[in-house]
Amino acid sequence: MADMPIQLPPHVHVQRSRHGKVVFYFRRGHGKRTRLPPPTDKRFEAIYAQCLAGQAPRYEEEKAGIETLAWLVQQWRQSSDWLQTSVATRKQRENILKHVLEKSGKVPFRAITAAHIRQGREDRMATPAAANNFLKTMRALFGWAKDAQHVRDNPAEGVKFLKVETDGFIPWTMKDVERYRARWPLGTRPRLAFEILFNTGLRRGDAVRLGRQHVRDDIAFLKAEKTGVDLTIPVNATLRQAIEAGPCGDLAFISSATGRPLAKESFGNFFREWCEAAGVKASAHGIRKLAASLLAESGGSEEELQAYFGWQSVGQSAVYTKAASRKAKALNAARKLSGNIPSPSPSLTQEKVREG
Repeated sequence: MADMPIQLPPHVHVQRSRHGKVVFYFRRGHGKRTRLPPPTDKRFEAIYAQCLAGQAPRYEEEKAGIETLAWLVQQWRQSSDWLQTSVATRKQRENILKHVLEKSGKVPFRAITAAHIRQGREDRMATPAAANNFLKTMRALFGWAKDAQHVRDNPAEGVKFLKVETDGFIPWTMKDVERYRARWPLGTRPRLAFEILFNTGLRRGDAVRLGRQHVRDDIAFLKAEKTGVDLTIPVNATLRQAIEAGPCGDLAFISSATGRPLAKESFGNFFREWCEAAGVKASAHGIRKLAASLLAESGGSEEELQAYFGWQSVGQSAVYTKAASRKAKALNAARKLSGNIPSPSPSLTQEKVREG
């Protein structure tokens, strides 16, 4: 897991009690402390807004029955294991846990077996990706619980993932790039967003955070939201031209019409609309796949792809380097084959012309 501290709103602080419990509170300057629920709690925003307004709301922690799955999840949310994962990972897990707890929150967590986990996977078999995400979350939950000595074994550890018959996001083609650029000229928000994605290879969650504060001497330095890996990305002439043409926000290059930063989900919706208007049937992540393919075909090594795109496993970069190698070998073989095919003799060609 990425060692990434949680990003807290202004005046929100976190500390660990003498019992090892993580506690959040609101304090402006040297003023009075007001206890807050964890930022992942659905009540956080409302209570935080009251604090900002100068009110003193009373927060009482909802106590789940000890020994229940809901209690175990509550403890997990207050642990460093939870807080040090990326915002995107926590959000995905929250969506999964919400449905799990609605159904099984009162179940004693020590009574949960591999059979229960397997049944949860089977209940989601119609959408294999969702089934596997459920399994990943259960493995992480009980993996932490085992480390914290709440359980002896991880019941999700031996449950197999479902096979997903998909190549993932459809990669863009250079024809898509030409079509999109023709529809959206420099100086438009859609064009700026595209050039950032295409020329940096960033995931959309990182692309919407990129701003002038990250760039020094035409090099962008950014920590990947998903993995916590430090990224070093040159700002090439094409990207520099797009940024200069704008329009850019104050805190991030990609922004709303009013100049405010965008959440990656909102940006994804906007970008989908811009693609449809350009006649491109692909996603923002498909641009990242095209960029990886182009870099591999240009001779980029697996290590270079890993560093540039922030991947942590050789398997991810190997997909592109192997594909580039196969493509190069196929083209080379085709050239050799075409060189060994005899051309028709002049007399035969003239004969064919007379027959025609």
